[in-house]
Amino acid sequence: MTLGSDNVFHDLGFAEPEAQNLLLRADLVAHIRKVITKLGITQAEAARRAGVSQPRMNDLVKGRTHKFTLDALVNVAAQLGYTVKLSVKKAA
Repeated sequence: MTLGSDNVFHDLGFAEPEAQNLLLRADLVAHIRKVITKLGITQAEAARRAGVSQPRMNDLVKGRTHKFTLDALVNVAAQLGYTVKLSVKKAA
């Protein structure tokens, strides 16, 4: 058994900048999926509220994070009524 870091993408061998970006996108997608469930709305309704197509929302719900930038995900969260906050700290 090998102890991993707090970033699975880093553990998979991605360079640190890309690993951080991938982790942020994955976390944001997970939160948006929870918001959709909490709101009790369909993908079509979530897409309408977020101003994206239903196929695009399906990509998000299915976790296809490679199809989204952080900027796009922040916009979706905002359109669904949520604020995204970012914290920055010195690397260990």
